[in-house]
Amino acid sequence: MIEIEQSGALNTVQDLGRTAWRQLGVSVSGAMDALALRAGNLLLGNDENAAAIEVQMFPFRVRFLRDACIALTGADCRGQLDGVALPPWWGCRVRSGQLLELRYPRCGARGYLCVAGGIDVPEVMGSRSTALRGSFGGFAGRQLQRGDRLPIGVTSVRPLPTTGIGIVPPFVALGSVFPRNRNGHIQLRAIPAGEYALFAADHERFWQQSWQVSRQSNRTGYRLSGEPIQPSQSVEMRSYGLIPGIVQVPPAGEPIIQLSDANTAGGYPKIACVIEEDLWQLGQLQPGQSLQLVRSDAREALAIKQAVDEWLNRLRRDVPPMKNVANL
Repeated sequence: MIEIEQSGALNTVQDLGRTAWRQLGVSVSGAMDALALRAGNLLLGNDENAAAIEVQMFPFRVRFLRDACIALTGADCRGQLDGVALPPWWGCRVRSGQLLELRYPRCGARGYLCVAGGIDVPEVMGSRSTALRGSFGGFAGRQLQRGDRLPIGVTSVRPLPTTGIGIVPPFVALGSVFPRNRNGHIQLRAIPAGEYALFAADHERFWQQSWQVSRQSNRTGYRLSGEPIQPSQSVEMRSYGLIPGIVQVPPAGEPIIQLSDANTAGGYPKIACVIEEDLWQLGQLQPGQSLQLVRSDAREALAIKQAVDEWLNRLRRDVPPMKNVANL
């Protein structure tokens, strides 16, 4: 059991989301940085889809009411266990009564607290993710608040050393796979989408300029501030299905990248779609930071997926063998 001692708005329980219900208007939800969630779960011997706590408002404090193993991934939230600093991308044992504090990140936007056995809230539509707009899933369908007690699943876990164990984060281990431009801004690969041809006059600028994440951004979508782009003609479109990564262009000309809590249908022209393996980088951008969109294709997207899968496979190989939690 975990007890929340301090939390801000939008800190929620998330897994990898519910993908089978979009046709009924149910958004995916799930972790904004799916790669951090998967890595933390693998370190602990969990299923990759085990539910964890996504923290994006700080400070965040939890007290453990039983012995457990945890992993901290995602943003470097300057974690402290009973006042002792923990490195980022770190797994360790915790004892009953200990207090964990996560503070405003040195870098990144969202931290993940993974626990051996996962956060054991009920599944709703095949997922434990919190859908805030629908008020279902996660812990009572809402953000976490002081006094909440979250159950931990009972499972076999990988024994972690008493001194802890670290993960080389993907932006270090896969630095060549996730490049930055000469200004240090992340580069997101995107594939041209249905109405791409309507923006022919602005193609070069769309790909070359730096876009800033607007303050009008959240888990539903990131609005990009920059020199607007406009279609060559006005078109009336029927609503079409949306998935995370779709880049739409509303009438004001500033693109919106749909994300975890995206609507399931929309009617703005779509100029591109960010490849799935790059979406975790968006989840770690704060409003005010900048990015560059880079034209890509399916072949490159598959090659990047293969590199990420190999990194995850190395993590599976390198973690210790399974052992029952009762023996820890």
